Amino acid sequence: MAHSQQTAPFDYVIFGATGDLTMRKLLPALYNQLRIGHVPEEARIIGTARSSLSREDYITRAREALETFLPAQHRDEALIERFLKKIHYVTLDGTKSDHNWDELKAVLDQSPADRIRVFYYSTAPQLFEAISENLHRFGFITPQSRVVLEKPIGTDSASARAINDGVSRFFEEGQIFRIDHYLGKETVQDIIALRFANPLFSAVWSAEHIQSIQITAAETVGVEGRAAYYDTSGALRDMIQNHLLQVLSLCAMEAPADLEADTVRDAKVNVLKALRPIPEDKVASETVRAQYVKGDMNGKPVPGYLEELGEDSHTETYAVMRAYVDTPRWKDVPFYIRTAKRSTKKVSEVVVTFRKSASALFGTSAATNRLVIRLQPDEGFGLALNIKNPSAAGFELQHGTMSGKFAPADGSLIPDSYERLMLDAVRGYPALFIRRDEVEAAWAWVEPTLKTWAANKVPMAHYAAGSYGPEEARRFIATTGDAWHEDMAD
Repeated sequence: MAHSQQTAPFDYVIFGATGDLTMRKLLPALYNQLRIGHVPEEARIIGTARSSLSREDYITRAREALETFLPAQHRDEALIERFLKKIHYVTLDGTKSDHNWDELKAVLDQSPADRIRVFYYSTAPQLFEAISENLHRFGFITPQSRVVLEKPIGTDSASARAINDGVSRFFEEGQIFRIDHYLGKETVQDIIALRFANPLFSAVWSAEHIQSIQITAAETVGVEGRAAYYDTSGALRDMIQNHLLQVLSLCAMEAPADLEADTVRDAKVNVLKALRPIPEDKVASETVRAQYVKGDMNGKPVPGYLEELGEDSHTETYAVMRAYVDTPRWKDVPFYIRTAKRSTKKVSEVVVTFRKSASALFGTSAATNRLVIRLQPDEGFGLALNIKNPSAAGFELQHGTMSGKFAPADGSLIPDSYERLMLDAVRGYPALFIRRDEVEAAWAWVEPTLKTWAANKVPMAHYAAGSYGPEEARRFIATTGDAWHEDMAD
């Protein structure tokens, strides 16, 4: 995925510029790219939102966001002031044709007509088509324009198609960048490097040597202030369809011929299309859903999901799906995709469990080898190997771990995922964005499960806040002879 870091002058227009995502992620990401020299001096950031603010008011908010969300070692007062001078603000409801479009036009007209324009939709997906239509109506979409769509795209296959169709009326597919911040994580991209740049792994990356793969994204936080939104989404939509299927596709795809954008995305789509369907009559045996109830986090009591929501609900805060990729490489290897709120620890990881050695030399004492790819926190990897126990009288084995960190060679911090993605959109480099057929293939696979859960045909399990999850999930994975990573020695 190598490409030039040089960036042409651009105007970045953010719809939803007063929202949490912009303040917490987008502005700090652009600042950091300026700090390391990837943002040209002529670049501008144009925030739009319905809030009636002056440019000075918005810059004050932006400064507070940078001071709050930037790592201390990245804060430079002179650089912050230089960054803030690039910011403009227009009070605008992007869905209304009779709103303040003349003011946005006046700001954009200050740049050359052939300037790259990136329109970033940090809004609800149901607004994407209306904003796009207005951009078209007022002549803002040029051949040098791109549009960045925040996922999730829709809530099911039908709504995803409607959103894609709506935006595609005004933008070509090559101009549409569907962002998934998981793909911007350097550690997620390291899956490609580990698999294809190391014969040690590429030689054994198949059903012949791999017993199972677990993909986990667990959080210690609950839904708290997002309870109303989360109850319309749930863990399956929020994480599995939206992020973890992308991780699975990187783990399971065949080696692409090159690292060009469509070559990589073709390889991922092939995986999504090869996922064995889970028909509605199999959902109960191939999935687990659960809600957290009250428990303890770090010694402090916390409420359950229904208490936070304030009403009854059948929305899951924990979800597990067992997936099979029906290709010769992965014949009958289970992939476990798991996500949880209020877990005992925050962790995103891929755990590859290898088959036991066929050698009878050590009897049953040889444990399985295991590769743990830590996506966050403590980004890195650990490879559990069998070694001789030096304290044993006989020739006994114990686990030893080879480990390494995913860290820049210069000792700097790993860049936030949005830093790479925001400027890749400027550069017109789509490899780490989601193509339309990827979105629709992912929805097609999860939809039978969504429908079955919505009909309440699968029992809702429960787990205490601060635990790893429900007992039902442990019994579920045991049916194929596996155990969750937390059940094993690290």
